[in-house]
Amino acid sequence: MSQVARAPGRVNLIGDHTDYTGGLVLPMAIDRHTTIVFERSNDVSAISSNFGGEVRFGLPVADAPAVQPAWGRYIAGVAAAMSERHMALCGFTGTIATDVPIGGGLSSSAALEVAAALALGIDADVATIAAVCRRAEHLATNVPCGIMDQLTSVAGMKDHALLIDCHSLDVTPIRIPESLAVWVVEISSRTLDGSEYPTRVAQCVAAEREIGPLRLADLQSANQIADPVVRARARHVVTENERVRHFVAALTTSDFREAGHLMGESHASLRNDFATSTTAMDAAVEHYSQVPGVHGVRMTGGGFGGCIVVLADDDAAIVGMRVHAADGASLTTPLS
Repeated sequence: MSQVARAPGRVNLIGDHTDYTGGLVLPMAIDRHTTIVFERSNDVSAISSNFGGEVRFGLPVADAPAVQPAWGRYIAGVAAAMSERHMALCGFTGTIATDVPIGGGLSSSAALEVAAALALGIDADVATIAAVCRRAEHLATNVPCGIMDQLTSVAGMKDHALLIDCHSLDVTPIRIPESLAVWVVEISSRTLDGSEYPTRVAQCVAAEREIGPLRLADLQSANQIADPVVRARARHVVTENERVRHFVAALTTSDFREAGHLMGESHASLRNDFATSTTAMDAAVEHYSQVPGVHGVRMTGGGFGGCIVVLADDDAAIVGMRVHAADGASLTTPLS
């Protein structure tokens, strides 16, 4: 009997490059999904309408990074991460489809990982599923990502953003006012595999060796770091955590002007202190910030390309993809 594993992508409203230091983020799962329609089998076999080739490997997987084609590494990584935790694995034969833009910074990889975990038979709480899928990304790509993407895909809630403490993994739903629209505008395709993302993680580690956990640090401590580059990276993380707190307060009280101001500050910090924006993204942020009805614009996700996110009135004229906050991943058995 066929089953369907379905997991959403995400857009991050504010709080980028804070999750791998245990900081605060405010993403939302979006109504764009990766879906695996599958039947049980002994091993894993999958084809995709969005990618070329067929993935085949036995269980337990011997060498996840070596699985071909390359997109199959994410599925194999999930299987390997489940084996590390001595979780039972169920093979499947399936077909994979997605309407999450690939390479757009909307966590298409996390959506695939979470859907694959469900298809592989994972039976665990939300935080554990997210941790397994985060580990899968590490195994598949060697990109030391945080847990935001995977946790959002698992824990998403319709009509709500998620305030996530990436240290405790506490998730607090924050309702998005009905009068607001969230738009995503793709600027350029990119992948974090091969980007400077690991360098940014290492720079944050260097900062923490000097002043302790960045999630607990203040701006005065960050500004005392000797190396100017490491100091700038730490300054972004410390101030971004504060911006997340203030943004939640602004959203809760419908102070859209303040929310938009904080988004602008966030983008400037990612551009100047964290150096993850691009000229094209900066130009797009400047353009959309002038559109009537727009409250705030910023780059979203890991950076080095990808998308910007626009927070606007419901009737604002935006050229892009409107997204709505969606529920998290699910496993269903369609009625025959």
